[in-house]
Amino acid sequence: MNEISFGKAKLSDSLRISVLLKTVYIQTYAVDGVTFEFSNFITKRFSPELIEKTIKENPSRLIIAYQNGNPIGVAEIIYDSNCPIRKISVPELSKLYVLERFYGKGIGYGLMNEAEKEVRENGFTEFNLEVYINNKRAIAFYERQGYKSIGNVDFPMESNTYENLVMNKELN
Repeated sequence: MNEISFGKAKLSDSLRISVLLKTVYIQTYAVDGVTFEFSNFITKRFSPELIEKTIKENPSRLIIAYQNGNPIGVAEIIYDSNCPIRKISVPELSKLYVLERFYGKGIGYGLMNEAEKEVRENGFTEFNLEVYINNKRAIAFYERQGYKSIGNVDFPMESNTYENLVMNKELN
């Protein structure tokens, strides 16, 4: 049985979440292969220790999609984020990562719904996200969920910068 469920991240899942994040990041962004820049970035940013710390500090920050108890997708909410375009405090969907083999099965939609519900329950009325300007699939997905482009920002990684689209949604 392929039962899908959604829930808050558990400390015991830190290693598996780390591997999932690294896998999706490479599949999505390593258009020139696994560069040293990407290797350094994902090793630091997606370490099991950093994920454990995040879960301990705010268990509501990471929402996990599970199939048969195994992580297949992750949404991360940053509550103390500032909109880089409007310069106001707005929660940010920092990550919405789904393993490629689970695309088209409603996992991203389910994670998005859970994240938006969590943000609303914490008293917020809007939600921001940033997405790489060349990630057309993700941009189309976010647009289908009601997100609108409000500007562009640079995402620095070592000696390179990558252009991101900032998107916003008013939550009902």
